[in-house]
Amino acid sequence: MATNFADRLFGAVEEKNSRVCVGLDPRVSQLPPPILEQYPNAAEAVVAFCRDICAAVAEHAAVVKLQSAYFETLGRSAFSTLWAVVAEAHRAGLPAIVDAKRGDIGPTAEAYAQAFFGGEIAADALTVNPYLGSDGIMPFVDAAEEKGAGVFVLVKTSNPSSGDLQDLRLEGGYHRVYQHVGEEVRLMGAHLRGECGYSAVGAVVGATYPEQLAELRRDLPGVPFLVPGYGAQGAGPEEVVAAFDKDGWGAVVNASRSIIFAYQGGDGEPEQFAQAAGEAAREMKDAINGAIGG
Repeated sequence: MATNFADRLFGAVEEKNSRVCVGLDPRVSQLPPPILEQYPNAAEAVVAFCRDICAAVAEHAAVVKLQSAYFETLGRSAFSTLWAVVAEAHRAGLPAIVDAKRGDIGPTAEAYAQAFFGGEIAADALTVNPYLGSDGIMPFVDAAEEKGAGVFVLVKTSNPSSGDLQDLRLEGGYHRVYQHVGEEVRLMGAHLRGECGYSAVGAVVGATYPEQLAELRRDLPGVPFLVPGYGAQGAGPEEVVAAFDKDGWGAVVNASRSIIFAYQGGDGEPEQFAQAAGEAAREMKDAINGAIGG
């Protein structure tokens, strides 16, 4: 197995001809009734649901992303459940990004990094918040390098108010905050490029801002993108084309609700939730590949 996270990630992209990242956002209130009936314990229900989703999408998805917040709602079972789902993802042959958006400095950042990268079961990559500056990112990068993991730094996020801070012009008026953060990410990860040409340190760049997405793809060669905003947030295949390089590489596109709860649309049956998720992942894969000509 490749020791560089980017090589593992894009190896999966190539093997499956898929740029799809399935977001595991297991809201207990939305889990299919058959799961809740079979597993009255919420933590067990979450693991069973995510296990079946991972198995169903594994053929069509390159990677999964666990949204830590929905696991943390489980209280004392939170992290045992999260790691159980990471194990299920690995069992299905899927790398697992943990979307925890951690950010701190010094020993606290090192402790967070150890928590996500240092266990017997570990995240393949972690999302981090750059607001504290480079000393809030480098402890995660250093730990990722040691463990062969990856880091995705929030650069231009998909939410409507992201521009309140991220679009502010810096002194001189030539660059905006997100551009500066993106360049810092490129520099921090330059020494962690794999054989695929991409670094283990990437950027989170939302599909809901396609012009900025194209701009950052041009300016950040070798930086892999994790692209949220597809599906329920409104972006489609045409909006994500700009995330990819000329060879159709360089990014994975996340969709959560539109895949894992696909059974809730149309004539889907709750008992068929996994099959519906697998079909939704296939449709997303084909749509993106069609848009980029892959």
